[in-house]
Amino acid sequence: MYGVFYKKKHGLRMRALTTCVALSLLLSVRLGVAAQPAPRADYRLVLMAAMKQELQRNMRSLRLDDHPSPYFISYALRHTEYREVEARNGAIYARQNLAFRKVDVDLRVGSYDFDNSVSKDPDVETYDYYRPSDSAPLTNDPQALRRTFWLQSDFLYKQALINYLALRGKRVFNASKKLDGGVFSRERPTRSVAPLTRLEFDEKRFTALALRLSQEVLKHKALFDSKIEISGRRAMRIFVSSEGTEVITERTMYTVSVNAVTRAADGMLLKDSVVLYSFTPRELADDARILSATRRMIADLLALREAPVLPPFTGPAILMPQAAGVFFHETIGHRLEGHRNLGDQSGQTFKDKINQEILPSFLSIVDDPTLRRYGSGTVNGYYRYDEEGVPSRRVVLVDRGVLRGFLMSRRPVAPFLRSNGHGRSAGSRSAVARMSNLIIRSTSGIPYAKLKALLLAETRRQKKPFGLIIKNIVGGSTNTSAYGYQAFKGIPKMVYKVDARTGKETLVRGVEFVGTPLSSINKIIATSDQYGVFNGYCGAESGYVPVSTIAPAMLFREIELQRSLKKKERGILLPPP
Repeated sequence: MYGVFYKKKHGLRMRALTTCVALSLLLSVRLGVAAQPAPRADYRLVLMAAMKQELQRNMRSLRLDDHPSPYFISYALRHTEYREVEARNGAIYARQNLAFRKVDVDLRVGSYDFDNSVSKDPDVETYDYYRPSDSAPLTNDPQALRRTFWLQSDFLYKQALINYLALRGKRVFNASKKLDGGVFSRERPTRSVAPLTRLEFDEKRFTALALRLSQEVLKHKALFDSKIEISGRRAMRIFVSSEGTEVITERTMYTVSVNAVTRAADGMLLKDSVVLYSFTPRELADDARILSATRRMIADLLALREAPVLPPFTGPAILMPQAAGVFFHETIGHRLEGHRNLGDQSGQTFKDKINQEILPSFLSIVDDPTLRRYGSGTVNGYYRYDEEGVPSRRVVLVDRGVLRGFLMSRRPVAPFLRSNGHGRSAGSRSAVARMSNLIIRSTSGIPYAKLKALLLAETRRQKKPFGLIIKNIVGGSTNTSAYGYQAFKGIPKMVYKVDARTGKETLVRGVEFVGTPLSSINKIIATSDQYGVFNGYCGAESGYVPVSTIAPAMLFREIELQRSLKKKERGILLPPP
């Protein structure tokens, strides 16, 4: 915690204060009452007050000649504390203890119906112009903070005017129609102050744990490199807007990441990892469970070294919960982020499909940022207020196969003209609609044993020699723009061939699954009745944000696997010292 407290240095006032304190203590002793320390001021409220003052001054007075003044301004201050210990080769390689602050200003010229935000990039060269820093003071100096926002506001107002006037000029030639709902939604002001938190980082415990995990990897000569990172992060945000929103949020996240690298006999590089997240140190798995998870990862990686390479394949497959969750995140989730159904540059996969069936009728999808835990574990996508100061909300996206809504920031997408609290960003990037905790529900889940029996039956029906089980996955990617192909790619870690006759499972490697969204999602035959969680971070145009998926295992009539692009290089020449 950072706190700066100022005292008046005028002797008379100081003496009077001292006298009052002494008298108070004397009375407390005589009455038998324990003296209570004065409550410590919340430095965040001091900073918020300074931000409000500067915002109101700019709303009231910022104007250039006869050009329009801002109709909306929001200020955000992000404070980040980060501690980390890193181990390799059985030794500590790095320690970090960082603290920094950044500011973010959203300044809009025009009106809710049409403003400069349609394009953030000015139509003039700006490389010669002065651009102020977005760094903020760590010492809680209200005046220094106001100067930071003052310089940002001046620069962004001029940039906003350039964009706004250029966009109005383009309307002379462009056959543009009025946007339904405008370009920025009107939202009710919100006020909330989260309790003050602190970063609890037990360096002694985490250093010993990092060394123990690194030494565990070091036991296996085939694993020639590794990295263990244990970190804690506290993110505090103060947000104020000209509409009256005043929000202070707090978030801590603790991460244990164990990564190892090996190479197969044919030269293919193989990597695996185990990553665990929690919001508090107490919620983090204990050291014994972390060690056990690391040993399972090592066993998987050593097994992959000996596994055969699978050639390209098309046929039936089961995606286990983690893989199914990432599949839905890439194929459906991104395409239900509202802004991806706007503009000619977007693929607009589900535009004009509200109240139409887009999935099998036994599947539903919700996104719920208010969910903090699932079962006994943390889910990454939890938050109370989005980056635009709007309260988070559970949103039904697909109900029994029928599309019901989109994830919304403050960018209207007809017929949805209000935000549902999904405007997210990392750092000072502009917020856009993003997923949080994506949950896929099935009304016809069956035990996993029956799901595997259906896989074998479908494999025989198609006269394939084997089907597949994809047990977990590294991540994926997708293209949602109008340029290029509307496709997705997933990178599985543990893939098993399942013999159509015997059901025997054989580990294979060297593949990734690909496809087109609308075709792939309608090849789901059945789901399991047990659900699993995938925690991670998603990178898109507004930066990396924490997300989760919750999904059952799913049986697909057909998926397509292609060979992964991995170079085969000569291995390490000498044994380790």
